[in-house]
Amino acid sequence: MNMAKKTKGEKGRRGEGENEKIRIGWFSFSCCEDNTIVMTEIMNDHWEEWREMFHFVHARVLQRKNEMGPMDIAFVEGAIAKEEQAKAVREIRENCKLLVAVGSCAVTGMPSAQRNTFSDDKKEKLDMFIERFGHLDKVLKVSEVVKVDAEIPGCPMAPAKFLETVNMAVGKIMEERGSGEKG
Repeated sequence: MNMAKKTKGEKGRRGEGENEKIRIGWFSFSCCEDNTIVMTEIMNDHWEEWREMFHFVHARVLQRKNEMGPMDIAFVEGAIAKEEQAKAVREIRENCKLLVAVGSCAVTGMPSAQRNTFSDDKKEKLDMFIERFGHLDKVLKVSEVVKVDAEIPGCPMAPAKFLETVNMAVGKIMEERGSGEKG
């Protein structure tokens, strides 16, 4: 990726040069967040390259100040178990060019969606908890709520598959920027 280099003075100013960077969001819903841990471990190995290339607009694990706004790539980890989560993932989809479902819960709904397979008797016993905590009747994989552009399976995800998907997504964004298309 041939990103424009900043001068020494620009590197220290937050927001300067962020327009040319790829805007990334990382979101977690109903899951164990093991993929977040894997992503941060991978980031250790790619920090020098990624800090010049990416601007994390939303990643609770990395920063206190997060925003919901235009993103080039949104990574979504976890199943959707509440209507507020479904609403949030719809907002994420509206604000991103590419949405990547990350991990087993996001891709298949499992193991979070295990309760979807329970017997009627067992489900009836859980109904008061489902209602009390505002959960949906059925736990959903991300693609049951919004369009997903790529999936990274696994619990946790395989680092090589994550890097392959990041490279694919970056390539699509850079190609789009080169052709002048709007997301």
